[in-house]
Amino acid sequence: MTSTIDIRETGADGVDEMMLTMSQAFDPAFGEAWTAPQSLTMLALPGVWLSLARCDGEPAGFALCRIVADEAELLLLAVAAPFRRKGVASALIERSRSIARERKAFRIFLEVRHGNPAMQLYQSCGFTVIGCRTGYYRGLDNRLHDAMTLSSLLDQG
Repeated sequence: MTSTIDIRETGADGVDEMMLTMSQAFDPAFGEAWTAPQSLTMLALPGVWLSLARCDGEPAGFALCRIVADEAELLLLAVAAPFRRKGVASALIERSRSIARERKAFRIFLEVRHGNPAMQLYQSCGFTVIGCRTGYYRGLDNRLHDAMTLSSLLDQG
């Protein structure tokens, strides 16, 4: 049976659902997850949007993005374990790209921990590595992890 993926944009009222997915999706060992206060602070800034994905009515994932001038950034993307490999992440990425295009961005960026299996997904969605931030993430054990910076041009057609 194929799940229906529904995506809607929201603001601060979506943070509880976002945090539910965040707690399921991010391994705390790597220090990548954000707190609710961090997320609310970001959502209060201009040009920031939160897309929530649901599969058959169940919270499945989210994308937190922002646009500044003519560049967009995918700040966070997460999919709850039961909904992985079902097209949720790809749908959220395409939705983020579409909104960024509508808002006149010509490029979208993201950062991902080196070694994160999501790198394959991002590359299949047209992102390429353009840099590395050494020691960007600090895990629970104080070990530092590099962040790979990726970019993708947005078709303006």
